[in-house]
Amino acid sequence: MPVNPALVTTALELPGFRIVRSLGVVRGIVVRSRSVFGSIGASFQTLVGGDITIYTELCEKTRADAFARMSEHAAQIGANAVISFRYDANEIMQGVTEVLAYGTAVVVESL
Repeated sequence: MPVNPALVTTALELPGFRIVRSLGVVRGIVVRSRSVFGSIGASFQTLVGGDITIYTELCEKTRADAFARMSEHAAQIGANAVISFRYDANEIMQGVTEVLAYGTAVVVESL
């Protein structure tokens, strides 16, 4: 069972909790490519301007998947929280992007 999203933070601490053990860096990596149809649809949306919903939805799904993988990794090593959480993204090749969710896995207890 993955770490509760309420116990994942970009901060160095969780209000109301005390860190009792640090377990190290955890990560979740997703590599996605755009489909030909998605690229064509997005091209049409750029003609009108505004939010390119096809890419927005793809980005949201990719980040959610990377976050879930990181949360699962944290739980696998015994963590119940993640601090210093971040996202990173890199284009590996034309149309192929890596999204990385990472942070420090910790064990916390209520104050």
